[in-house]
Amino acid sequence: MNLNEIAETIEAVLFVAGEGVDIDEFKSRYEMNDREFNKCLDILKQKYNETSGINIIQYKNKVQFCSNPKLADTIAEILNPIRERNLTRAALETVAVIAYKQPITRSEIEYIRGVNCDYPIQLLQSNNLIEVVGRKDSIGKPLLFGTTENFLKRFELKNLEELPDYNALLDRIRVIHSEGDSLYREFTIPDEVDDDSQSDQKDLNDTQK
Repeated sequence: MNLNEIAETIEAVLFVAGEGVDIDEFKSRYEMNDREFNKCLDILKQKYNETSGINIIQYKNKVQFCSNPKLADTIAEILNPIRERNLTRAALETVAVIAYKQPITRSEIEYIRGVNCDYPIQLLQSNNLIEVVGRKDSIGKPLLFGTTENFLKRFELKNLEELPDYNALLDRIRVIHSEGDSLYREFTIPDEVDDDSQSDQKDLNDTQK
């Protein structure tokens, strides 16, 4: 393969990866030295220049696609409302699982929902709808989550025994989501967390305050 063809492959890999890819992976795969790799990168940088909506960045021996910084405000105006709606729907579905299965671990919630639940759990905690209630006696001692008194107030329940059947609660959640009830509007978007260990550490710190 010539350098133009390798550059096209690098372009495709970066697009699919969606995150930083170690430069050494490319150099090893195509037996390139630094000069040859930089030539490939220059080819891509000419295509994705300052007038393009997509740029290429290098950091810690990695290379990655990113959006043009000049478009940051416009991107935020379009994506933030979409992101908020998606996160809120996920949070409401997550709190339903926790309500019926508590105490429950993050991995158990994710197994039931079939998706990562880092954001929904953090969102629910920040709005005082769930809390850490202990640790499961298993490998790693994962945190256990349960609902709070505020959850009962939000859903107008005297206690957990008054929970409707699961499908009825989901129907109520869908109504809340579609009508834009205050439960929906008051959700705020948390900062991203890097991994489960950081999330668990934050959760543990919160319980120790």
